[in-house]
Amino acid sequence: MTDLMFLLLIFLLIATTLIAPNALKLVLPQSSAQQNKADRAVTTVSVTADGHYYVETERVQVSELASALKQRMGDAQKPVVSLHCDKNVPIQAVVEVMDVARELKYELTLAINPQ
Repeated sequence: MTDLMFLLLIFLLIATTLIAPNALKLVLPQSSAQQNKADRAVTTVSVTADGHYYVETERVQVSELASALKQRMGDAQKPVVSLHCDKNVPIQAVVEVMDVARELKYELTLAINPQ
């Protein structure tokens, strides 16, 4: 019985190390507003605390953001961009992403951590 538990423990340790999360380490701002789980983001734009921009996990310059989003979205109907910003990011970085989404006529949602 102990051998079985030991093998199960080893299997779980190996299996969990193979899972590579598709996310960046960001500290999101918090909100007590209700989240709508039905809305699904087509793609994400992340801005790290050091000012780097990512579309999904691909690092892009802010000048390349529009073309990277167009490439990701393709011909999607009512495209949605989920904006993930570290809480220490200057508001100007957020506004730049908002401007790009507005120019492309994409819906933009701001990702938060629930309180």
